[in-house]
Amino acid sequence: MPGPSRKIMLLGEIGVGKTSLVNRYVHGRFRTDYMPTLNVEIYTHHLPETDKRPALTLLIWDTDGNFGQTIFSSVYLKNAAATLVVADVTRPATLEAKDQLLKGWTQAMPGRPACVLLNKSDLLPDEGRSQVLHAQTTSAPTPVYLTSAMNGDGVNEAFASAADAIVRRGL
Repeated sequence: MPGPSRKIMLLGEIGVGKTSLVNRYVHGRFRTDYMPTLNVEIYTHHLPETDKRPALTLLIWDTDGNFGQTIFSSVYLKNAAATLVVADVTRPATLEAKDQLLKGWTQAMPGRPACVLLNKSDLLPDEGRSQVLHAQTTSAPTPVYLTSAMNGDGVNEAFASAADAIVRRGL
């Protein structure tokens, strides 16, 4: 039986893989027929009870990368319990944008958890992955996950971490 629902926002620049990540998580697949998200798409995913949290239904809001900082003054954030901020490890500008989105989230939604997803990690050599992860974890006060929507690396762990943080904080 599905548990109570909680809203999670996916934030990030255009083309970082937000839709691909949510499709991997919710449907277990990677699609190559890319269509950009316009405004927002909402996905539902039911999580079973674990030793860390009761059963929970995630309402995942996949946002249009065109929002940028204006997302923080929109009605889309209403009742959001957490965010996953996504960057593309092959595009340094998206790593910088991720920092601004995290700052905006913290100011707009104080006390609400955030996780960083460094997506497209499958495109980096092994040593590149560890260097990116080290560089990003030393500068971020939030959990950071190397993810690949293509092969699924880190995707389930990142969403589960956000769900666990929501429950821990009583949101």
